[in-house]
Amino acid sequence: MQIVHGTLTHFANPGAHPNNVYSPEQQAVLNVASAAQAIEEIQRWPGYAVTPLHSLSHLSQAAGIDRLWYKDESQRFGLKSFKALGGAYAVARQLQAVLKARYGKQPTITELLKGQWQSEAAEVVVSCATDGNHGRSVAWGAQLFGCGCVIYIHRDVSEGRKRAMEQYGAEVIRISGNYDESVRLADEEARRHNRVIVSDTSYEGYMEIPKDVALGYTVMLGEIVDQLAGAIPTHVFIQGGVGGLASAVCGYFWDLWGEKRPRLIIVEPEQANCLQQSARAGKPVVVDGDLETLMAGLACGEVSALAWTILANGADDFLTLSEAAIGQTMRLLASGYHGDPAIEAGESAVPGLAAALIARESNQFAQALGLDESSRVLVIGTEGATDPALYQQLVGQ
Repeated sequence: MQIVHGTLTHFANPGAHPNNVYSPEQQAVLNVASAAQAIEEIQRWPGYAVTPLHSLSHLSQAAGIDRLWYKDESQRFGLKSFKALGGAYAVARQLQAVLKARYGKQPTITELLKGQWQSEAAEVVVSCATDGNHGRSVAWGAQLFGCGCVIYIHRDVSEGRKRAMEQYGAEVIRISGNYDESVRLADEEARRHNRVIVSDTSYEGYMEIPKDVALGYTVMLGEIVDQLAGAIPTHVFIQGGVGGLASAVCGYFWDLWGEKRPRLIIVEPEQANCLQQSARAGKPVVVDGDLETLMAGLACGEVSALAWTILANGADDFLTLSEAAIGQTMRLLASGYHGDPAIEAGESAVPGLAAALIARESNQFAQALGLDESSRVLVIGTEGATDPALYQQLVGQ
């Protein structure tokens, strides 16, 4: 019985090898030791709670694998996305840096949270381009720490996601172009108006702030390690986008587990597969066009430079996934498969799970990815219903 229907394409990364060592250059992007400070800080924020790691035993049995873990980020900080961790943490770090440069003293994040630098922080404006969830995190972080915020969105971002950012006090500007064009405009206008860009993608001349975004994500990864209680997955299926999350997952687990780390499989939409295309070319390439996909958070055509530093020889496999699988997988989770917990999962949360289920059903893909009855698979459900109207349309509840 096929659980989810859809099509995949596969590219095995020729640069990946189980004996590859996590290099000093890669450790400079992200490592377990540097993550500890971010984890300690964010755990003190109001509303912090560990999100569930569900063991989907009935679904894993039906799929013919040993274990299937689903990290459920659908309620993170009330923002319904793992990105709450990264953008807001980077806002706090940038406020610290700007206020130290202006006033000669660096506030602690606790002091910012308590409003002890309220008038000084209010003079700072942060900005970014977004598909939705990162911008919501930056807007929430700006409200939390007391600074201004301007967000740029592209033509395909829904009105629901726009309103969600506005509710945190952000000014939201929609452009007629695609995601990568919104990134460029946000950067240009930030230079003109002396704003601080807090982006989750890195490019030439802009490398340090995305490191803080990725460090924020490690809170989730540290939770996963604790929740696994000594178990190590054999496979991680992770969504692509610009590669920020995938590289954080890859780097953190690689630095922590070394040769025991899981096989990392990146999943992208067919129309926005910049990571797979880059792997094929052996260097970062840009995917042009409208990048139209139901997986709105993954509609990215340009790889993050920092992410590629880790993924170039750290990601084992690159998959693309057809659109048809998304709604099916969302409904599968919402219903709770034969007694597994019912899970709220948005359209960008499910590609990893969908790809794992489809791949296991196919002898060709299962063999290529080393999936069998002994496999222990981890997937990260990166968001809940961040666009309630679309969720209702796709899931019917």
